[in-house]
Amino acid sequence: MQTPENKLKSALVAGKVQYGIWLSTGSAALAEMAGNAGFDWCLIDAEHGPNAVTGLTPQLHALAVSGTAPVVRVPAAEVWMIKQVLDQGCQTVLVPMVDDAATAQNMARAMLYPPHGVRGMGASSARASGYGAMPDYIRQADAQMCLLVQAESRKAFDNIDAIAATEGVDGVFVGPADLSADMGFPGQLDHPQVLRAIDHIIARTLTAGKIAGIITFDETRVAGWLEKGITFMGVSSDVTLLNRSLRSLASRLRPPSSSE
Repeated sequence: MQTPENKLKSALVAGKVQYGIWLSTGSAALAEMAGNAGFDWCLIDAEHGPNAVTGLTPQLHALAVSGTAPVVRVPAAEVWMIKQVLDQGCQTVLVPMVDDAATAQNMARAMLYPPHGVRGMGASSARASGYGAMPDYIRQADAQMCLLVQAESRKAFDNIDAIAATEGVDGVFVGPADLSADMGFPGQLDHPQVLRAIDHIIARTLTAGKIAGIITFDETRVAGWLEKGITFMGVSSDVTLLNRSLRSLASRLRPPSSSE
């Protein structure tokens, strides 16, 4: 067995737009459905979703069958969390709340084996190496790792040039909801100051030669983000789509209330 190519990373480095969806339920069945739907990537959310490490593997299995690239968002910028996710076989990781270059560098080192990083040498008995079936995994794995860090605070906005310039950071993902809240406009993702801050983060990320990402739950906004240079494009979540469909069906079936 050969160490698999990270096709998502290759496509993003080539400047190709990659569309994806958030998986927030912890359901392997929904992961399989989303993977088979035709998205380029599916992100298993361990920050806000009920996705502990033991729940990752069934979803990674489901996505592997579909051929859709898996991404895992870890709960926090912790080296040990990166280690566990990589050993499960995920090659692309999204780290939330990266506010400065020091944190970005720490995460970059967590993605790589020594001497370039600090990743522990345990993959020979883990899913990442086919449980030892990939003899060259340790020598080949680093080139296939993809690290995306989230800029979602005023501090990250102030430090965006240093964050984006960090060696080993492949891209910066804007978190609009947290950014708007930290700027004093919670829930106001379209506030002019928030939009200007997002544009600035995207522009500085692209200037650094890195991948720019964002998520929107409004399909009418996708084209606008693509025009600004976004290529890692999140378009919705399993929870949002399922909830919307269920409520829509129920409302269509429910007869209108009669007024007396």
